[in-house]
Amino acid sequence: MSAAGSRIVVPAVMAGHFVASFAALGMPPFFGLVLEQSLHNDARFLAGWLYVLPTLLAALSSPWWGRLADRYGKKRLLIRAQLGLAASFVLAGYATSTWTFAAALALQGLLGGTFAASNAYLATVASGPALARSLTAMQWSARAALVAAPAALGLVLQAGGGSPIEVYRWMALLPLAAAGLAAFLPAGGEAHRAPGKAPPAAAPELSARGVYLLQFVFVFCTVSTFPYFAPHVQQHFAGLSTAAAGLLFGLPHAVYLVAAWPLTRWSTRGRRSAWLAVSFSALLVSLLGQAVADSTPLLIACRLLMGVAMTLGFIALHGLIAATVHAGNAGRSFGWFESSSKWGGVAAGLAAGVAAQAFGLRSPFLLAAAALLPALIGLAALALRRRPQPAFS
Repeated sequence: MSAAGSRIVVPAVMAGHFVASFAALGMPPFFGLVLEQSLHNDARFLAGWLYVLPTLLAALSSPWWGRLADRYGKKRLLIRAQLGLAASFVLAGYATSTWTFAAALALQGLLGGTFAASNAYLATVASGPALARSLTAMQWSARAALVAAPAALGLVLQAGGGSPIEVYRWMALLPLAAAGLAAFLPAGGEAHRAPGKAPPAAAPELSARGVYLLQFVFVFCTVSTFPYFAPHVQQHFAGLSTAAAGLLFGLPHAVYLVAAWPLTRWSTRGRRSAWLAVSFSALLVSLLGQAVADSTPLLIACRLLMGVAMTLGFIALHGLIAATVHAGNAGRSFGWFESSSKWGGVAAGLAAGVAAQAFGLRSPFLLAAAALLPALIGLAALALRRRPQPAFS
C-alpha cells in the first residue's frame, strides 16, 4: 500500500477504535449506579468485580483471536471484534439481573478485543517505524476515549430520566458504525501468509516474549494506583474536592494526549530499550513522590512526571513490538501483547486491593515502585551486554 493510502487508513482505524471504546471505557465508572438503579442490587463490591471481568476474559481470549486473524485475515477479525462488542452491549442494555449483566460483560471480554485487532490490521499496511507510530496513534485514541467517555456519559446519565443500563442499547450503535467503517478499509497486504514466514529484516532489540513481560510490568505499575489515587489524595489533602481529585487523576492521560506526537519523533533517536529504561526510572520517581507528597504543587509535578513516563513507556514498547511483527504473525503477536496488558491490569487490581486493605492507601504506590526495580535491573543488564567492548592492541 502507498504511503498516502497508509496515512488515510490509520485515522480511519483510530476513529473506529475510538467510537467502539467509548462505552467500554466510559461505562465502568457508573457500574455502581447501574447495580443500584437498574439491577436493584446494593452489593457495592460487585462493581469492582464486574470491572475486572471483561479484562480477565480478554486476557484469556486475545491470543486465540490473534491466531485466527493470522489464519483468516486481519480485516475480517477486526470486523468480528466490532460486531462482538456490539452484541455484548445489546445484551447488557436489556439485562434485568446482575447475572445477565455479568454475562454481557464476560462476552465483551471474550468477543471484543478491538485494540489488538486494530493493531494487527495496521501491521498489514505499515511496518517498522511507521507501524510504531501507528501504534502510538492507536494508544492516543484509547487515551482520548478514556478521558472523554466518562465525562460525556456522566452528562447523559445526569440528563436522562430512564434506567442507566439502557445507555448500553444506544452505545451498541457505536461499534456497529465502527464495523461498517472497517468494511470499507482495504484488505491490507497480508495475503494469508503462514505465521513464522517473512521475518523482520533487522534483529529486534528484545524478543517478543521479553516485550510481553515488560508490557505486563508497565501496565501493572501504572494500573495499581488507579483505583486508589482519589481516596489517597483526599485522605492526605484535607479539603480537596472530588472534582479536583478527578482532574488530578486524569492529568497523566492528558499529558499523553499532548506529548505523544512530539515525543514520538524525539524518542526515535537511540535504542527503544534505553528509552524504556528512562521511562521506568521516571515512573519510579513519580510513584514514590506521589506516595510521600505533602503539598499540592509536588503532587501535580509527580502526576505530570507520571504522564511523561507513561508516554515514553508506550512509545518505547510500541517500537519494540513493531520490530518483532510482520503481516504473517501480527495477529498472534498483538494478541499476546494485548493479553499481557490485560493480565497486568488484573494482577494490579488484585495485588493493589490486598495491599491497600492490609497496609493503607499509600501502599499501592510503593508496591508499583517495587515492581519496577527488577525490570530496571534487566534493562540495565541488556544495555551492558549490547555496549561495544573496547579494542586492545
